[in-house]
Amino acid sequence: MKVQVLQENLQRGLSIVGRAVATRSTLPITANVLLQTDQGRLKLAATDLDISICAWIGAKIDSDGATTVPSRLIGDFVAQLPPATVSLELMGSGRQLRLECARNESTVNAMDAEDFPRIPELRDGVSLQFDPRALRRAIERVEFASATDDSRPVLTGVHLKTDGTRLTLAAADGFRLAVADITLPQSPSESVEVIIPSRALRELSRLISDSEEQVEMRINPQRTQVLFAKTDVEMVAQLIQGTFPNYNQLIPADFNTKVTVSVDEFKRETRIAAIFARDGSGIIRLQMAPGEGGQPGQLTISARADEIGDNEGKVDCRVEGDASKIAFNSRYLQDVLNVLSGSVVLEMTSPSSQGVFRPIDENGIAEPGYVHVVMPMFVQW
Repeated sequence: MKVQVLQENLQRGLSIVGRAVATRSTLPITANVLLQTDQGRLKLAATDLDISICAWIGAKIDSDGATTVPSRLIGDFVAQLPPATVSLELMGSGRQLRLECARNESTVNAMDAEDFPRIPELRDGVSLQFDPRALRRAIERVEFASATDDSRPVLTGVHLKTDGTRLTLAAADGFRLAVADITLPQSPSESVEVIIPSRALRELSRLISDSEEQVEMRINPQRTQVLFAKTDVEMVAQLIQGTFPNYNQLIPADFNTKVTVSVDEFKRETRIAAIFARDGSGIIRLQMAPGEGGQPGQLTISARADEIGDNEGKVDCRVEGDASKIAFNSRYLQDVLNVLSGSVVLEMTSPSSQGVFRPIDENGIAEPGYVHVVMPMFVQW
């Protein structure tokens, strides 16, 4: 193998696939990145056996071939090279790769590409097309609510289900639930219901962060793998097998108190209260009081820790219904506020029932495409 590529293209490709390199594995070659000529381009690939990412970059191919080299080493090395042409040549034995750029010359020990795990190729199965901005927004609003421990594997993923042109993403960890809808350009050829690892969707969100190009999602006929593809980049992930809980029953149909408040003001006071909540079991208390005599309502956000002190902040808001109070885990409250903007509605029925957060548009109408449910903390008032 002998190829020439631009340093900036090689660095970009290595940074893309590097997210899938195994950090701890019993298979040493998964700490490597695959370099392979492919129809006049250079293909880079990495996998940790759960997620695989491939990227293609333009190259001048003098001779075809393939090899694997340590991802961290070549990534750090290429990042420090000047913006010039990088020459990659596999030495005669195939055990060493020589890299030349400007006045730099290095030799890196390589491992045989034949031993590299095969990257799945999904050519059949149901396919969906996404607008990257809508997909990225839905992922950011949902994936953080998935579980981080493996006691219930289905909760470590995000549930995707189609209904005509509507795709619903949902994640839950037993204490909170996030549900977001996307409108698809067209209905898929068959209905889809799968659970995708939340980590895979986080990586996908990074891959499409500045892209305007449509993203294709393809699920193999066996419903065991999912492919996300755009020009020059593909990611394949293993699907989680199991039945996702029926989350619709967790979203209350009615409420006794409805609070409309600015997200920025709510978030600021929550961050302040969180400083005190760190030493107070992470509890933030919310108290809502309707306005009187034409005055706005008031949302009081407080936290206290016996050994540290206490804090109380007030925010003007619109309160419909009864005065009420509820307490939330500080992190859960901040997580949902961090993915919202403008104004938010908080609906609740009692201090012991779940709180429902819904973003609202400029006209004060709740957005139909997102809902977030958080279970309350039980505290002494």
